[in-house]
Amino acid sequence: MSLFDKLRGEFVDIIEWLDDSQDTMVYRFPRYQNEIKMGAKLVVRETQNAVFVNEGALADIFGPGTHTLSTQNMPLLSTLFGWKYGFNSPFKAEVYFVNTKRFVDLKWGTANPIMMRDPEFGPVRLRAYGTYAIRVSNTETFMKEIVGTDPLFQVEEISNQLRNMILARFSDLLGGSKIPVLDLASNYDELGKFSTERLHSEFLQYGLDLSQFYVENISLPPQVEEALDKRTQMGIVGDMNRYTQFQAANAIQTAAANPGGGGVAGDALGMGVGFAVGQKVAQSIAGSAAGGMPPPLPASAPKYFLGVSGQQVGPLDLNGLRSEIQAGRLAQSTLVWREGMSAWEPADRVPEVSALFPSAGPPPLPGA
Repeated sequence: MSLFDKLRGEFVDIIEWLDDSQDTMVYRFPRYQNEIKMGAKLVVRETQNAVFVNEGALADIFGPGTHTLSTQNMPLLSTLFGWKYGFNSPFKAEVYFVNTKRFVDLKWGTANPIMMRDPEFGPVRLRAYGTYAIRVSNTETFMKEIVGTDPLFQVEEISNQLRNMILARFSDLLGGSKIPVLDLASNYDELGKFSTERLHSEFLQYGLDLSQFYVENISLPPQVEEALDKRTQMGIVGDMNRYTQFQAANAIQTAAANPGGGGVAGDALGMGVGFAVGQKVAQSIAGSAAGGMPPPLPASAPKYFLGVSGQQVGPLDLNGLRSEIQAGRLAQSTLVWREGMSAWEPADRVPEVSALFPSAGPPPLPGA
């Protein structure tokens, strides 16, 4: 270093800080043993405060603007140095720039599940996470309570403490809210507002303002969510019988569209599906009977038709056939047909009709 540079570096005449980071809350101006010249320019930008500290004691605080340092605008520092008569001499002091902008998108989340009692599901474990935003609202309190002599104070140095505070208060708030689990998603905004009000005074003790607090998600354990999904699926399916019939119809349609594609494996698969569908139907019927449902109505009696003198007579039930036999219009050779028969048959070849004719009686006794 040349003699000229050394002499020029003896005094600091411009004090300013251009923040090129996104997470620096406090920055100490690097003085490097140089004295600050009385009458030096102090440039404080928007969202900044400048704090002068002398031998560990916090002195004057300057807001945004360009300030010419003098004993008139540094009353506390002037008193500490003993400038009773306004003597303008160089001085040594630490200058801290405090960033008062809003720090956003800070994360919070539960490290361990929150236990609570739900009116529908009973005891449940919940996890929650979200974001919040803070800003320095009281520079003096923040410097005294949090920063101290840290030359470069960043958000991460206090985020853990703030996160612990948030989780403690939020867990208590969630447990006392008595909101059912299924209704939590519709109350995220209310939970965020209540949490902000609850935490506001505690953040002020650090000189901070909790300007935003968001609840992004509250979730159940994965196993419980899977069970809830299955319950939802059952609610959507509705009538299991109709669903089984629909599935069977789709399977039949698919098989008809590809009759030879399955081979032996396809036939076996079709048989398996058939057995499964049959079991499901049987279970449904058994369940209906067990539930006090009446059995299905009996099927209607079959109807018969007669061929008499080349004319079709009917339909007749069994009682009608008896009347025809008694009237002599139905003989054992009369042609008869009912649903399910492939062709007309003589009455004596249709078992249920043949049984209606009177028997011929026992044969004569031997030797009579």
